Amino acid sequence: MKPPPANALVSKLLALTLLLLVFAGTLGLGAVWVRQEIFQTANRSRVLQSRLADVERRLDEVNADVATALNPDALLRQNQAMRLGLVAPREPQVERVALSPELRLASKRSREIFAAAGAGTVSFQVVAASYQR
Repeated sequence: MKPPPANALVSKLLALTLLLLVFAGTLGLGAVWVRQEIFQTANRSRVLQSRLADVERRLDEVNADVATALNPDALLRQNQAMRLGLVAPREPQVERVALSPELRLASKRSREIFAAAGAGTVSFQVVAASYQR
């Protein structure tokens, strides 16, 4: 048998080298694409974190405004400024609840659910208020 001609060996070597360069180029392009995706994801995450911090800051401001507005002194000043004539409730008008708010809410919710299927009992609260001129 004859050995293959020299130019056939060179052409195979050239084809393999070209294939290796294409493969390495594809890997390099893939690495650049992955880095770009990581960069874009990091930027989106950074933007979301700044938006979240902004929302939390605004929520804290609103909570502070609500706490200021619910201050008894502020309520009394508003009452006088608007000339509403409201007075603080007297002790007989106040009903103290023994249960925790969570348990009371759960029992109230359950009562409403089971009352809808029941005989139709009605419950209501009467709030006594005094008007002062």
